[in-house]
Amino acid sequence: MPEPAPAPRVAVLVHNDAANDSRVLKESASLRGAGMRVRIIAVERRLKGHAAGITELAEHLDLQRVPEFALERIAPRLTRLTRRPAGDGTPAPAPAAGGGADRPVPPPSRIRDVAVRTGMRIAADLGRRAYRTVELGTWWWRSARAGHAFAPQVVHANDTNALVPALAIQLLGRQAGRDVRLVLDSHELWRHRNVPEHRLLAPLLDALVEHLAVPRADAVMTVSPSIAAWLQRTYALPEPPVLVRNVPVAGPVPERSQGVLRERAGLSSSDRVIAYGGRITTSRGIEETLAALPHLPPDVHLVLLGYGEEDYLARVQEAARAAGVTGRLHLVGAVAPDQVSTALADGDVAVVHVQPVCLSYRYALPNKLFESIRAGLPIAAADLPDMRAVVEELGVGEVFASEDPRELAAALLRILEHPETYRARARAVAPELTWEHEAERMLEAYRRAMAGTRGTEDPA
Repeated sequence: MPEPAPAPRVAVLVHNDAANDSRVLKESASLRGAGMRVRIIAVERRLKGHAAGITELAEHLDLQRVPEFALERIAPRLTRLTRRPAGDGTPAPAPAAGGGADRPVPPPSRIRDVAVRTGMRIAADLGRRAYRTVELGTWWWRSARAGHAFAPQVVHANDTNALVPALAIQLLGRQAGRDVRLVLDSHELWRHRNVPEHRLLAPLLDALVEHLAVPRADAVMTVSPSIAAWLQRTYALPEPPVLVRNVPVAGPVPERSQGVLRERAGLSSSDRVIAYGGRITTSRGIEETLAALPHLPPDVHLVLLGYGEEDYLARVQEAARAAGVTGRLHLVGAVAPDQVSTALADGDVAVVHVQPVCLSYRYALPNKLFESIRAGLPIAAADLPDMRAVVEELGVGEVFASEDPRELAAALLRILEHPETYRARARAVAPELTWEHEAERMLEAYRRAMAGTRGTEDPA
């Protein structure tokens, strides 16, 4: 009998440490389950405890973290410059007395000090930008080498910042006689994501890379219908990208008794809980929800399940103090990605309030929406097109259109006064919202890509 064909190899590229990237991990597990040999190529993050090297996650599925660029190994003083703005928090010298009644003239020493601090802040900003550029370029180089050494038949780029090494792996593979297929998974609308607007070269490079790579990709997939439509329209794709929403893996709908929010927050069964699950950061509606709390009864609390940077957590606590609701805000830490839905289950309502500060956020269909539905929670969702479509089609909650916190409070109160119908709908539809169902479309796109054909997929 002939020897069975070897399992196709897939190199999955992602510019993070992949430890908590649930989408990358779910995609890779599904590809392995379909009979492929998968290697996730990520980046080392030593400060988080994720060192370089190869780790076997399962048979035919491993994770390779390539070494990160480490400036502190080369120039420790420059490292401090790139990570901390110089001069911040240093009080300016007091002005000398006199100098004119109408226009006091600072003494030369103060002018010099201000100029030095300004120059150092500019240098620090330029240093940070340079550091990020070199860090990304280093990952491009090292991940391309690692991917080529793996000799894949398919290279799977997660977002635009993985396309350069993916193209390099494809080119090197073809030079070695292998017809390497290219798959792009756009986790967000990369060119219109929430980043500082004063960048100059990066947007041009992103546009160039996408215009080069997206039309030639053998398969394109993304997370929401609106992003799929934008990509097809912008790059004149012959068919829409495949819609693969970021929903939880199949499993039983958790019971309320399995939730951890009340225990961690020290709340009783008579308190009512607005649940938030996910990264605690800007433009996710957290401060807006705090502003709505004064317009709700005092037994309504906001419980944040997730992680965030210390400076933003301090901002959240300050916003609670400003709104007079310090005792009604509870930060209860994080849980493992596969435990989010269960942890949220004892909430009363979930807020999904992505702020449309950029086009990518306006087109968002975040996994916290589906995690909350899996938890059996009614949803109060911001009026963004893809979120509205899901909430209204499934009948799992209320959509609020205004930025006025009283509008959000009114939507929350409507749900909290009569949650049973929404909760029943969430529990009824949750078993159908599974990653396994979404992954069927991804695997079909892979089959067509590997066969050299492309079929029409409906993103709706």
